[in-house]
Amino acid sequence: MSSSTASGAGQHRAVLAGEVRPLPADRRPEPGPIAILPRAEQTFVDAVRAGGGTVEPLSESTRGLVWLDYRDPDGFAAAMDAHPSITWVQLPFAGVDAFSPTIAAHARPGLVWTSAKGAYAQPVAEHALTLTLSLLRVIPKRVRARSWATEPEGRSLYGMDVVLIGAGGIALELMRLLEPFGTRITVVRRSAEPVPGAARTLTTDRLAEALPTADIVVVAAALTGGTRELIGAPEVAAMKPTALLVNIARGGLVDTDALLAALRDGGIAGAGLDVTDPEPLPDGHPLWDEPSCLITPHQADTPEMVAPLLAERVRLNVSAFLGDGRFVGLVDPEAGY
Repeated sequence: MSSSTASGAGQHRAVLAGEVRPLPADRRPEPGPIAILPRAEQTFVDAVRAGGGTVEPLSESTRGLVWLDYRDPDGFAAAMDAHPSITWVQLPFAGVDAFSPTIAAHARPGLVWTSAKGAYAQPVAEHALTLTLSLLRVIPKRVRARSWATEPEGRSLYGMDVVLIGAGGIALELMRLLEPFGTRITVVRRSAEPVPGAARTLTTDRLAEALPTADIVVVAAALTGGTRELIGAPEVAAMKPTALLVNIARGGLVDTDALLAALRDGGIAGAGLDVTDPEPLPDGHPLWDEPSCLITPHQADTPEMVAPLLAERVRLNVSAFLGDGRFVGLVDPEAGY
């Protein structure tokens, strides 16, 4: 189902979807010095050197760029605009939606983009399972309680019907975590190629077929122009009143108004959100008051978890940049992930 590469983050490992193949020789980027921005943090300087690379300030001689700040897409755009000689870029997260305008503007032969997709799959999948179990055991209600409940509530995950939207590292790792629970898993993805371990694999245009029987729907897809509000009012309406929605990918994949209406009307039983739209979710937003909604502040993975994992991704890709082109986490500029 997947392969893993060791990291220094305790038991966390990168989860890779499929075999990593070297780029053809005519598609490999021109190697050279590597800049780390916005700050040359020592962890990543060490990773570049461990991969055989040389760290230098951004200049005309720079050929590789490791960009570490997801919150500064404008700074990234400025760096790329000013240095067209860059031939390889490593981005910090699995999702690259914040950088998509710059990727589209600079896409050209000889420029390779890589992301952290698969690198953080284990901690994020662990968080998805945490949200799922918490909702099933009515933890949002329990933590708000101020008196002893007398009515028994709570459901078991064992044997449930789970729909995973996306088939990247997070989905693959969550499938592994769900194995002991005997769940029946349907994967919804862009490709029709069956996902090993899933009972069904459906293409995204067949999402409506999977929703009516789902007990749990986990959103783990990339946010692109074609997937924005992939879960909207029709999709939420297709779900059972007892179903739960978990989103650990990007807030924009779910129509917030449609989700809020379904929670208020009992259209679904609950939602677990590590990401929201808008994000950060403003104080006073009505989602905060929904008793069946569990919200965490986009912390399925923390800096302590991801830094060693990203450093290992940087090391591997520096080695690929300077060697045989076996890049991990290649980004398709046309697909947007």
